[in-house]
This record gives sequence, structure tokens and C-alpha cells, in this order.
Amino acid sequence: MKNVTLFAQIMQTVDRFSFTKLVNQHDTDKHSKGINSWTHLVTMLFCQFSKLNSLRDVCNGLQSASGNLNHLGVTRAPCKSSLSYQNQHRDWHLFRDYYFEMMKKLSGIARFKQTRFKIKSKILLLDSTTISLCLSLYDWAKFRKKKGAIKLHTLLDYDGCLPVYVHMTDGKPHDSTVAKTLSLPADAVVVADRAYVDFPTLYRWPVEDRGELFCDPPQAIREV
Repeated sequence: MKNVTLFAQIMQTVDRFSFTKLVNQHDTDKHSKGINSWTHLVTMLFCQFSKLNSLRDVCNGLQSASGNLNHLGVTRAPCKSSLSYQNQHRDWHLFRDYYFEMMKKLSGIARFKQTRFKIKSKILLLDSTTISLCLSLYDWAKFRKKKGAIKLHTLLDYDGCLPVYVHMTDGKPHDSTVAKTLSLPADAVVVADRAYVDFPTLYRWPVEDRGELFCDPPQAIREV
């Protein structure tokens, strides 16, 4: 129960009012199949913080703490089939938009021990991470002849060490290829490794002075 209590303390920072507004905006509780958007969010956060690897572990973990779920706004733990269905069908834009809502709220609270520079401009950290996958299960994640992988291309805001842009590809695209889709604020300082040395792209950065992060496609536009 100690872990559940700790999880409850973490959930106290979650703004349910803002989440409800986004649920109404995206209409994600329509045809909810017994598990609403809030229960879905709590369940997946429980999965992440508990470092669980299967739907069975997630559902069994919540069921073992069923008496402590009421204060989280969850009436009952979801079953595997319902959770699997919602993971496949619920509009993911809800959780993306809520992430940025929470980032705005918590970025001013978070304090990290980091080196302070005399640079007054926004500092952005750009890099990618390759995650290996089983090619027989994820045949779309082409990387090598007998190996599958995806790449997460991430742009971090140095002030809060939180991602402001994440783009997923299969393992083949070079870092500089994805970098060509980005346009950055004119006053930003971008820190990247040699994989991003592409002079046409570097000469194009920055081209905007509106204080916003732009990327293709348009629906991925997010405020820095």
C-alpha cells in the first residue's frame, strides 16, 4: 500500500479540471466501453510509474489496490480487454494535448540542478534515441535485415528538461533528415551532436522570430 500512497501523492499534481475540458473537446468518452478517459489516464500512469510490462500486470496491480482507488476518481480497475480496446481506439490527441497543459503548469515549479549560462536565449537540446524491436512482431520497424528498431527524435527545453517535440520514425532515417522538418525560434540556441551537421539546414535555422517551435506536419505545432 506504500506504493499506492506514493502514487496518490503523484496524482495530486494532476489537474483533473483541465483534463475534463480536453475530454469534452475531443469527445473521447463517447463509446467508452466501460472505461472512461480519466480511468484510462490513471491506469496508464500506474503502468509507467510501476514499470509494468503487460496489460495483465497493470490490471492485476490496480485490482489488488481496489479499495484505494476511490480517492483517485476510479470506481473499479479495468479489465484487460477493455484496456486493450481503449489503447487501440481512444484518440491519442487527448493525451498529447494534456501533456502540454501539464508542462505549462509544472515547468515553473520544477527545479533542476543545472549549469547556468550567461546566454539569455532559449536553449534547446536536440538528439535521437534508437530503440530495438523484434522485427517478426513489428515488421513495419525496418532497420536492418534481421533487426527492427524505431528512432525517437526529441527536442528538450533546457530550462525544465522536458520534451517540447518528439517525432518517431523507423530506425533508418538519419538524424539530419528529420532535422530538416524543424524550424526553430530565431533567438534559440540549439545543442546537438555531429549527426546534425548539415549546412543547408543550419543556414536555414533559425528562420522564425515568433517564439514558437514549428515542424511538419502542421498538426505537430507546439508552443515552446
